[in-house]
Amino acid sequence: MSPDQSPQFTAEADAAAQDLAWMARVKQGDEVAFRELIEAHQHRIIGTVAKMLGDTGDAEDIAQQVFIRVWKSAPRYEPTAKFTTWLFKITRNLVFNEFRRRKRHPAQSFDAVDRDDRPLQAEDHTVKAPDTALLDDEMQAAIQRAIDELPETQRMAVILRRYDDIPYEEIGEILDLSVPAVKSVLFRARTELREKLKQYLET
Repeated sequence: MSPDQSPQFTAEADAAAQDLAWMARVKQGDEVAFRELIEAHQHRIIGTVAKMLGDTGDAEDIAQQVFIRVWKSAPRYEPTAKFTTWLFKITRNLVFNEFRRRKRHPAQSFDAVDRDDRPLQAEDHTVKAPDTALLDDEMQAAIQRAIDELPETQRMAVILRRYDDIPYEEIGEILDLSVPAVKSVLFRARTELREKLKQYLET
């Protein structure tokens, strides 16, 4: 392993190569490879969709649609970018379609999120006092509400960067933006989030 190839870099390269191997088989109609691809990525896609929509209601259905698109598009798939970049681009299109559908058919908004869909935190085994736990829950719900209020592109950029740890270049490919535009979108989003959450940040 060369000095610039960290274990994380090597693991990511191995995962990307595995994705391409699966897709090569999926292009030939291999359903076993398709199931393996789904198992490898479905949790991440469901989580991203749930954070984008602010609720779990339609997340699994939309994630299923994402993979149906993958299957139908597989014969035309060419690995010009990472598979996950292509996968998130499909996810973006379907989520933005869902936003447009909800604007046409407004439904009851969700003011809270299930614990499984709150921003990921390091596991904490310490026993918290009830008031501390309630404060944590309140802050996590406030973070999700603040993200929900962001414009769609800002919201997705924040989620891809913060929760999926996707590099700026890939976020740009997913959102059809240049890297400077991605950084500008994220700067505006973070500024707005800090303003909305200042009562928690100042405590």
